[in-house]
Amino acid sequence: MQAAKNVLRKQIKTKLRKLTLDEKMRQSAAVANTLFRNPKYMECQRVSVYLSMKNEIQTPMILKHALENNKSVYIPKYVGNDMEMVKITSMEDYDSLPETAWHIKQPLDGDNSREEAIPSGGLDVIIVPGVGFTKGGDRLGHGKGYYDSYITKISSVKKPYLIGLAFDVQMNESIPTSDHDCPLDEVLSVES
Repeated sequence: MQAAKNVLRKQIKTKLRKLTLDEKMRQSAAVANTLFRNPKYMECQRVSVYLSMKNEIQTPMILKHALENNKSVYIPKYVGNDMEMVKITSMEDYDSLPETAWHIKQPLDGDNSREEAIPSGGLDVIIVPGVGFTKGGDRLGHGKGYYDSYITKISSVKKPYLIGLAFDVQMNESIPTSDHDCPLDEVLSVES
């Protein structure tokens, strides 16, 4: 199973490297606009948004939209093999975050001043990253299991609605999955 996932990850990453920056930005804007019209997103008050890497649907415009629409916005904070979702309050707050070795912004390890999503009531929607997706909601992550573990943990408090965001080349007919892989409720791409 793991070998099949690794082969598919490599194939999708090869396709992603061939997308131009302009095409990534075009598809990111189109997918974001689809999200903004999504009823689950529109009605949610508490949303977690991943902070995008270069080969993912870009999320700064989603953060900005959510904050401007008075949603409580949470972002990932990775601590060792664990991930939690912590609140950001503004785009200035986001802009001030340092970058990790993965070139992702996140609060410093020692920054424990931010509200965490689980003890403060859970999340309504989680915007989930991935390497590959199916229309039915199967997801191929980056292989560390951060999101699957977090979704399992937060679902004991409140089951969030899970939305994946994908470039067209990330969409697949099928993806190998195992018992610990959490299916998404919906996947948004330009073609969907």
